[in-house]
Amino acid sequence: MRMTQLYSTTLREVPAEAEIASHQLMLRAGLIHKVSMGIYTYMPLGWRTLRKIENIIREEMDAYGGQELLMPVVSPADVWQESGRWWVYGKELMRMKDRHERDYLLAPTHEEIITTTVRQDIRSYKQLPLLPYQIQTKFRDERRPRFGVMRCREFIMKDGYSFDRDEEGLAVTYRKMHDAYTNMFTRCGLNFRPVAADSGAIGGEGSHEFMALSEVGESQILFCNHCDYAATDEFASVDPVPTGVGEEMKEIVRVETPNCKTMEQLAELLKVPSDRAVKSLCYVADEKRFILVLVRGDRQVNEVKLNNALDCFELRFATDEEIRAHGMEPGYCGPVGIGEDVEIFADREVPLMVNHECGGVQKDFHLLNVNYQRGDYRIDKIADLALVEAGAKCPICGAPLDSARGIEVGQIFKLHTKYSDKLHCVYVDEAGEEHPMVMGCYGIGVGRTMAAVIEQHHDENGISWPITVAPYEVLIVPVNDKDEWLVEQAENIYRSLGKQGVEVLIDDRKERPGVKFNDADLLGFPIRVTMGKKCHETGNAEIKIRETGEVLEVPVDQVVEKVLELKASMLAALQGPYAWEE
Repeated sequence: MRMTQLYSTTLREVPAEAEIASHQLMLRAGLIHKVSMGIYTYMPLGWRTLRKIENIIREEMDAYGGQELLMPVVSPADVWQESGRWWVYGKELMRMKDRHERDYLLAPTHEEIITTTVRQDIRSYKQLPLLPYQIQTKFRDERRPRFGVMRCREFIMKDGYSFDRDEEGLAVTYRKMHDAYTNMFTRCGLNFRPVAADSGAIGGEGSHEFMALSEVGESQILFCNHCDYAATDEFASVDPVPTGVGEEMKEIVRVETPNCKTMEQLAELLKVPSDRAVKSLCYVADEKRFILVLVRGDRQVNEVKLNNALDCFELRFATDEEIRAHGMEPGYCGPVGIGEDVEIFADREVPLMVNHECGGVQKDFHLLNVNYQRGDYRIDKIADLALVEAGAKCPICGAPLDSARGIEVGQIFKLHTKYSDKLHCVYVDEAGEEHPMVMGCYGIGVGRTMAAVIEQHHDENGISWPITVAPYEVLIVPVNDKDEWLVEQAENIYRSLGKQGVEVLIDDRKERPGVKFNDADLLGFPIRVTMGKKCHETGNAEIKIRETGEVLEVPVDQVVEKVLELKASMLAALQGPYAWEE
């Protein structure tokens, strides 16, 4: 391809709307054009990279037994109503009616469609396991699209689904997908970690997110440097730590605490360490359940865990009026003496606390020496509700946990029979008995993966693509377009590399060298061959490696051979660690 023919427009200024590097560089490099909020056109260079990521996904999925198909983006409402998600998915689901007033939706995911498809075709245990997948457009009406293609409304996703006879079969498939995903993201050049995660709206029990490490990531992960433990902060769990162990239970004392609505104010006034206090927060679930949540004073409530414990669809903080209507004063809430109209949920550490402090229910009062073990208050449900933070003890080896931010680029789920039960997707075994198929689900955000690569591979001058996903592998820059010999040498190398299967672009524009070099750095092609003065003076061309900035002087007649050598070395460095075996 020639730059004079390439549909690509670069920008010198950073677009005001772009907050993070990947969004800025994708706009500046002309990889995407904004159509509407959260909706983008992929331009030719961006589309080439996207297709390369897709092909890596295809190769790994196919190697592990995947079979590609394509499902419609428009889904009928009836199958979503059959699964129950039509009513509970939320406002992200784009609903619509056709001319006959029948309900449809723009699919945000395809569990319902694939399950109802498989139930029509697969009847015998002999037809299992099955691993269909697709790479297709999805739509989720995000409340606040941001960060370019990182969180947009229309996006391209690889979603795969497995169907097995039993849990043992699912475990095998899940392990294969874990290995396949590791290969995919390694080949894309990402620094990532697979971490245990919450299953969210997809459902099921058992999930791992693949996190590309990045300071702009929306997810926080906790990990141990001494063992393999890693989890998102939504899912991370540590062993409960008792407080006051061995103390005699003391008599409850009611103390006046004017203007002490926060844990910090209370600790300062009463000289009570925050880990000896109980924090009480009020929530409303599904607009009908009033919940009092108890956690240790130095902990935060993990609302994902709370939502799962409540098994609710919507969760919000209670208003001051709602709190007062249930007999408590905002800022002084506590569990002692609370009526049956309030459900009390407590983190696992709370029942283990001896002589703890808590709100006194009335304004300007707290209670000291409160004990659940003595029966001072009730708890309706005890669950893991605390947000784990850096420094907590690893639940496996006990070492302090570290934290980092990450971009979720993929997630794998064990769905078990969540959908096959509801949608009656069954097979018949050797004895002629029906059983629900045991399912898994495996997703990758293709555009998000592209953005994550840019976040990890850029500098102040632009993108630095890994060779596996670069729009073009090599850029040839003849510095002086008026020098016929120089242009001829550049054209010879261009043609020779093309014949060798190298994806090569030649900058044949009539532009100043500085413009060409700036665009080369911005667009980030892995290998740049510069044909300049040294070609005349020494017979050498310059080969620059974008990632390291290293410049090699190579005789013109050896450029093709050197480029092929560099390409092979770069590809070898990005091979996945796993090879599938039957």
